[in-house]
Formats: sequence, structure tokens, C-alpha cells
Amino acid sequence: MTTIILIAIAAGCASALMFASIVSGELVSLLLLYLAPLPLMVASMAWGPLSGVIGGITAAAGLGAIFGFPYSITFVIMVALPAWWLGHLALLGRPITSGAPSDHGGAIAPPAFEWYPVGRILLWLTGFAALTTMLALLTIGTDATTITGTMHQALLRMFGLIDAPAGESEQLIDVLVTMAPIAAAIFTMSMLTLNLWLAAKIAATSGRLRRPWPDLKSTALPPMTLAALSVAVAFCFSSGLFAILAQIVTAALMMAYALIGFAVLHTLTLAFKNRVFWLSFAYAVVVMFSWLVLTVAALGLADAVFGLRQRYLRSRPPPLPAA
Repeated sequence: MTTIILIAIAAGCASALMFASIVSGELVSLLLLYLAPLPLMVASMAWGPLSGVIGGITAAAGLGAIFGFPYSITFVIMVALPAWWLGHLALLGRPITSGAPSDHGGAIAPPAFEWYPVGRILLWLTGFAALTTMLALLTIGTDATTITGTMHQALLRMFGLIDAPAGESEQLIDVLVTMAPIAAAIFTMSMLTLNLWLAAKIAATSGRLRRPWPDLKSTALPPMTLAALSVAVAFCFSSGLFAILAQIVTAALMMAYALIGFAVLHTLTLAFKNRVFWLSFAYAVVVMFSWLVLTVAALGLADAVFGLRQRYLRSRPPPLPAA
């Protein structure tokens, strides 16, 4: 128990330092801010959720003592809570068979476990990404006019256009203001997913991950997610703050379906001889031309509607082992 507490405190200190680095104003501090959940996630997945709770409390208390209570609350909502809960869900499982004597020696075989579905964890990731983006936006203002006006002035100062005449630059700023919440939701979703994947890899490499590595290419979102996306898209055509919040939810859900789209690609390329090359090429193209993530998201949506992976596996069983 002492070891767990010491590891939790160390993880909390590391997470707090990464989160507090944003006060420096350096560009690299933004990356550290988004990687702040990683130490707590590693602690939660390798040493249990209690370790994540202790680390989160330690970090929040330290940040509150140094920077004040609002900073501490922000850390809890944006970092500690997602890290602890996602780590808890990753280790959540229940036995589906009781232990039975084995065929050799009469020893009791361990029971088989049903683990919390990766698709539902992905849905929780989407929820946390949307929530944190919304809360960050609401710190700017509580109505659409204030939020857009503040972002507009901030972008003008950023690009040095505060005294420039109105024209094409104003139109560009207006587009950036519209896209900023959407981009923030997509980036937050991507970084939160990356944190969870890295934490799981670190725990698995150290031999402390207490669940088998899941088959990520078979990940599927719950069926009602498609209905939720449809509702969010419909509310995007409303006005005011509600429309901005709906756009954030839509962006996070579309990013979730983009991840499903990559899982579809991993399944549909199982029979390819140069599978690693084609998958690497696909990832590289999406990274270079980020708008192509919409194509991958469309592939994920098509799989949700038409069951592309199930149809492929039924019609042509893959001859190669899964990667």
C-alpha cells in the first residue's frame, strides 16, 4: 500500500507540473497541458484506480495552494476526473465463467472475464472531450455574442490585425472564430485518446495491465450514438450559444467515428500483402491533409449503418493473423 501511495503522489506531482506549465506562456507548455492526464492514467491503469484518486487529490491540493481554488477545480475537471474514470473503466470487468478444474492435475483454472467494451470507453472519451471544451468556452462568456466577440479580438491581436482595415482579413477571422470551438473539440478528443492509448501501452509494457490487450480493430460505438449525432447535427442549425455547444458535440462525435473508420481500415486490409505500408500511407495522408479525417469519419459512419466489417469478415475470412 505504501508503494501505491508513493507512486500516486509522484504521478500527481508530475501531472500538476505539466498542467501548471501553461503559466509560462511557452508553446511547448500547450503540449504538456494536454499530456497532463497521462501520469494519472498510468497510475490508475497500472496500480489501480485508487492510485489515480490519490494522485489527483495530491495534484489538485498542490495547485490550489499555489495558484488558487479555481485553478484546482479546473485541474480536477479537465485532468484528474477523466484520468481516474477512464482508468477505472479500462480495468472494469466481470467473470463470465466460474473457475473450473483443468484437464491436467486438477488445478482450478481462472475464470474468464468480460471486460468493459472499448467502444463505450470511446464514448466516454467523447463526452469528456465535449465537456472540457464547453467549459473552456464558457470561461470566455455565457452567451454567443460575448464568446465570438472575445475570440474575434483575440485572433485580431494574434495576427496583428487589430488596426488593419476591414476586408478579407475580417472574413478570415470570422471563419476562424466559427471553426475554433470545432477544432478545439477535435484536438481535445485526439489528445485524450492518445493519452489513454499511451497509458495502456506503458502499463502493458511494464506487465501491470490487468486486462488483455483489446482487439481495437473490432471497436464499435453503441447504436444510439448515431441517433445522438443526428440530434447534435440538427441543433447545429439553431442559433446562439446552443448552436456552438451542438457544434462541439458534433465535432467530438465525428472524431469518434473517425477512430472507428481507422478500425474499419485495419479490418478491410487484413488480406493485403503490404498491409503495413498501406495503413502507414493512410495515416500519413490524413496527418498531412487533416480535412481527409472527414472521409475516415464517413467510413466509420458507413460501418455503423451497413456493418462493413461484419460483411467483410463473413464473405472473406482473413487469411493473415491480426496485427
